[in-house]
Amino acid sequence: MKERRPNVIVFMTDDQGYGDLSCMGSTDVRTPHIDRLAAGGARFTDWYAASAVCSPSRASLLSGRYPGNAGVRSILGGRRQTSGLMTKVPTLSSELKKLGYSTGLFGKWHLGVRDDCRPEQHGFDETFGFMAGCIDYYSHIFYWGSPHNPLHDLWHNGREVHEDGEYFTDLVTRRAVGHIRAIANEDQPFFLYVAYNAPHYPMHAPSKYTDRFAHLPWDRRIMAAMLSAVDDGVGEIVAELERQGVRDNTCIFYQSDNGPSRESRNWLDGTEDPYYGGSAGMLKGHKFSLYEGGIRVPGIWNWPAKIPAGQTISEPCCAVDVLPTILRAAGGGMEGRECDGVDLLPLLSRGEALPERELYWELGKQTAVRRGDWKLVLNGQLEEGAPAGDDVHLANVAADPGERVNERAAHPELVEELSSKALRWREGIEARWEREWSEKASMHR
Repeated sequence: MKERRPNVIVFMTDDQGYGDLSCMGSTDVRTPHIDRLAAGGARFTDWYAASAVCSPSRASLLSGRYPGNAGVRSILGGRRQTSGLMTKVPTLSSELKKLGYSTGLFGKWHLGVRDDCRPEQHGFDETFGFMAGCIDYYSHIFYWGSPHNPLHDLWHNGREVHEDGEYFTDLVTRRAVGHIRAIANEDQPFFLYVAYNAPHYPMHAPSKYTDRFAHLPWDRRIMAAMLSAVDDGVGEIVAELERQGVRDNTCIFYQSDNGPSRESRNWLDGTEDPYYGGSAGMLKGHKFSLYEGGIRVPGIWNWPAKIPAGQTISEPCCAVDVLPTILRAAGGGMEGRECDGVDLLPLLSRGEALPERELYWELGKQTAVRRGDWKLVLNGQLEEGAPAGDDVHLANVAADPGERVNERAAHPELVEELSSKALRWREGIEARWEREWSEKASMHR
């Protein structure tokens, strides 16, 4: 009898820091449902987003390519003609659809608004959510494109819908649960991409969540409440899998798109001060930074039928690894595909070590590379708009995850080798951008 292919759910949160999960060390944010996923599978201590900002990170997760190789290197806008992830780039959804999966997106897209970049063009059968970078959690209006032109941004299968007054995180959960209920007993396996907007600004949460954290300062209380809503949603979705009898053969992956935001836009009253509600834990840097706090994020795999429980994995891995891992699990192959990641199933299911490799990042003037325990950051900045700190910063992030000590003077040959590799890689990204993607760069906003 042929083995049934797994169902797949990918959860992605927005601006959730390394220190914003209790299973990652938080003592004030309680996330029992996500913690159970980690305890029942594999929790990565050194999991990385492929970028320190939203759209490039999401493009990489879905394509298995570094942002520049997927054609999305910056945060995309919300105007109707905003270009983004082009259909010539194969995605997890389009490839799983070819393998016979039903596919659904619930939540945030942020990979282009133009008709040829929308999720329906990337293999999603069922879509519910918004196209731009964020929305008001109750009115579902995008206020951040132009101060004089707010835009309602809530869609179901390409058509505008209204759910006025409904808290968006709960809406996403409800739609995802209903979809599972409708399709779980069909013959074909399913793929769900559940992309919660939380805890991205605006900082909104109903009292049923804020009341749980009344003892915390205001900024941290709202952050904790928003994450609690996500955690409850994950719990409800997993509970529905159990009710439908498909839990054991559902492969679940969970990560954040980048580190926590310190943007002044987090403040609802327009205060132009940095925001401190999110936590990067012990790490240095935040969203927009290629130091660890901007790119090292929670990463959890759970698949009861294949992935042993109770694993803590310190192998450096990245969002570009998600597509090859899931396609292999679904019975697909990677032959002839462009992909920057590797299949993690041997590591996850049998504990096999990965071959040594470099992981790369680029954003603005920043470039970074990690190989083994060592990470090099060139022109690193701590947050959006900040001046570059050290132009060359080398750290042993296994011993010094906070990148507190610059080891460049002690290891000049390693600095030279990693710098050469990183700059040569970036030159390739830049050349391809000019050759293949630059014609749409002006349409990003």
